Amino acid sequence: MRKLEVGYIDIHDIQFSNESKVENGVLFVDKEAIKKIVLEDENIKSCEVEIARPGESVRITPVKDVIEPRCKVEGQGGIFPGVISKVTTVGTGRTHALRGSAVVTTGKIVGFQEGIIDMTGEGAKYTPFSKTVNLVLVMNPIDGLKQHEHEYANRMAGLRVAAYLGELGKSVEPNEVVSYETYGVKEGMEKYPNLPRVGYVQMLQSQGLMHDTYVYGVDAKKIVPTIINPTEVMDGAILSGNCVSSCDKNPTYIHMNNPVVHDLFAQHGKTINFVGMIITNENVYLADKERSSNWTAELCEYLDLDGAIVSQEGFGNPDTDLIMNCKKISAKGIKTVIITDEYAGRDGTSQSLADADPSADAVVTGGNANELITLPKLDKVIGDLSPVDKIAGGFENNVLEDGTILVELQAITGATSEVGFNCLSAR
Repeated sequence: MRKLEVGYIDIHDIQFSNESKVENGVLFVDKEAIKKIVLEDENIKSCEVEIARPGESVRITPVKDVIEPRCKVEGQGGIFPGVISKVTTVGTGRTHALRGSAVVTTGKIVGFQEGIIDMTGEGAKYTPFSKTVNLVLVMNPIDGLKQHEHEYANRMAGLRVAAYLGELGKSVEPNEVVSYETYGVKEGMEKYPNLPRVGYVQMLQSQGLMHDTYVYGVDAKKIVPTIINPTEVMDGAILSGNCVSSCDKNPTYIHMNNPVVHDLFAQHGKTINFVGMIITNENVYLADKERSSNWTAELCEYLDLDGAIVSQEGFGNPDTDLIMNCKKISAKGIKTVIITDEYAGRDGTSQSLADADPSADAVVTGGNANELITLPKLDKVIGDLSPVDKIAGGFENNVLEDGTILVELQAITGATSEVGFNCLSAR
C-alpha cells in the first residue's frame, strides 16, 4: 500500500509584509524576496508583484500558468520533482497545500493562446481562479529573447515562487488532512474482489511549439504511455508548459488538484476499485498517435480494467488521439467514458469534435469554447491588455468604446476544463 496525506491550510487573504509567513489564514509575502527569486533568471528583465482578490475589479491577462503553493513535510522527494527538486519518485508521506491561494504568471505575451482571469463580473463566473487569492507575477523578458526561452523563464520563475511560498506552510497546522491510499494490482484485487476495477487515462498536451507538458521534468512528447500513481501528481510530478487555448489548458494548479483523480479516490473502496492512472501524450504525427493509443489500450488491458475514464487536453488535432484511445480501449471490452469540450461554433451548430466513432457513446463535455461572452470594463489590469484582440478567443475590434470586451470562452482560463475543474457541462 502507498499512502499520501495532504494537509490543506486554508488561505483567505494575501498581504504584503516585510516577512513572508502564514499566520491565521493569511499569507504574508515579502515582495522584495519574491522579486529576488524571479530575477535569479538573467533572461527576466523586470518583475512586478501584485495581489488579486476575489470580488475585486481586477483583470489578469495574458495568463500563462497558475500554480498552488505546496511543500513536502514527510516522505521522499520534494515538490515539483525533476524540476525544482531532485528526480525522486513522490506521492507518499505528507504534503501541505496553501489551499485558496495561487501564484499566477503574466507579462509580455509569449504565445497567442494565453488567457484572461477576471476577479469579478461576467468573466469571473467562468474561471475557477476568480475564487482564489492570487499572487500575480508580472514578468517581462530581456530584449530579443526567443519565445521558447521566454516561456521557460516564466515557467521556472512561477515554480520557484510557488515552492518558496509552499515552504511557509511546512510547520503550520492544517485545517484538514486527507489521506489517499493506493494498492498494488494483486493487493487491490484481494482487498476489493467485488468492486469494478477503474482506471484513469490522462492525455497530456504535447504537440510542441510551446504546447508542452512535463513529467518529472521530461517533455511528454518524448514519453511512451506509462502507469503513474495518482498521488504523484499531487506533489507536482506533472507540470504545465503549454500555451494551448486557455479555456481547456490544464495549468499546473489543475494537475495538482485534478478532480478526476479526487473523485475517483472519493469512491475508492466504496463503489469502485481505483486501480491507478495511465498518462499518454498527444503528438502530431499519425504514427505517434497509433503508437500511443495502442500502448494505452494495452496498459488498460494489462491492469485488467473494467472501466476507464479518458480526459483530453486541447482540441482539434488531439481529438484524433481521444477517439483512438476510446476506440481501442473499448475494443478490449473495457467500458470507456471520455471527457472533452466542444468547438461547436458560436451558435453551437457546428461539429463539436474533429473526429468521432460509435464507441464514443459515453461523453462528458466541459462546454462550448466558441460561445461569446461580454466582459465589463474593470478598474485595474494586471499584465497587458493590448493582446486581448489577438489571443485565441479574441478578434479584431473586440474592445468596444465603453471598454467592454467581446471574447469567446476560449479566452477565459479554465472555462471549459476537460478534467471538470469548473462548472460548465451539458446534458
